[in-house]
Amino acid sequence: MKCIQYLVSVLGAGLVLSLASAKPAQAQVAYGSYIGIGPTLGFTDGIQLGGVIAGRYKLLEAPISLRAQVLVGNNTAIVPTVSYDFPLNWQADAYLGAGLVLAGGGGSSPVGDKISFALQPGIDYMIPNSNTVLFGNAIIAFDAYRDSGGTAISVQGGVGLRF
Repeated sequence: MKCIQYLVSVLGAGLVLSLASAKPAQAQVAYGSYIGIGPTLGFTDGIQLGGVIAGRYKLLEAPISLRAQVLVGNNTAIVPTVSYDFPLNWQADAYLGAGLVLAGGGGSSPVGDKISFALQPGIDYMIPNSNTVLFGNAIIAFDAYRDSGGTAISVQGGVGLRF
């Protein structure tokens, strides 16, 4: 009986010490690189419906990701960005990226028809116990049109596979 009382005392003391020294849990940036697909909707040069192929490469140990999106509409644009990721909880993070729109001539893409600076706010949600990611973002391209300048805005969303 004394052995059980001793064991309970030791376990209780250990529990008290661990609770006293415990630090509050903090959300970390959702882990995982991914590639995904979905629709895109451009708002500025008329309404353009197209597709997006999106990729994220998460840099470990830092809240930074390298992202790229290929937008296909009347014309194609590639949008590489570097983002700062803000953790929301264990499965989701919001981010703000900055980069370039690389759009060729010949027709307008959902984000303009020339090379321009872009901001990309968005959110990623990692579905628990799977390799599936849901993503959504906007691309705001400044001075995006050859003839008129102007800002182009598109919204994308889709589903991806983590790797």
